Amino acid sequence: MIEFTKSPIDSNAVLASVSTPDAGANVLFLGTTRQFTKGQETVQLDYEGYESMVLKELKTIRDTAMERWPIQKCSIVHRFGTVALAEASVAVAVSTPHRADSFAAAEWILETLKQRAPIWKRDLRPDGYTEWVEGNPVT
Repeated sequence: MIEFTKSPIDSNAVLASVSTPDAGANVLFLGTTRQFTKGQETVQLDYEGYESMVLKELKTIRDTAMERWPIQKCSIVHRFGTVALAEASVAVAVSTPHRADSFAAAEWILETLKQRAPIWKRDLRPDGYTEWVEGNPVT
């Protein structure tokens, strides 16, 4: 499952999409809109991106991760449009035979996505001020 969607993320569906009898570890990461960042209040986040380019990059990231770890299945879903407080904007789910690989792969996928996917995030504050937020470099 690779998606760039305006719809809310169904975390149960994302997790179910990586379920397989060959995996003993299923990891689901959800990135949600938090109310405060570095002392600044957020009302909502707005995401924009070029769908065809986003989907291509998410597939490339998934394929690279599947070469690096013994991933059985992998799903990446990212929202675009407005994402309210406490709603998920990104979901990464990975299944592997053992937990260490699932955690490592999911973290790498998320960090790589934040660096390489052509998705832009704008933070809206209570006073109406908006600010474009840069992605994080891969660590």
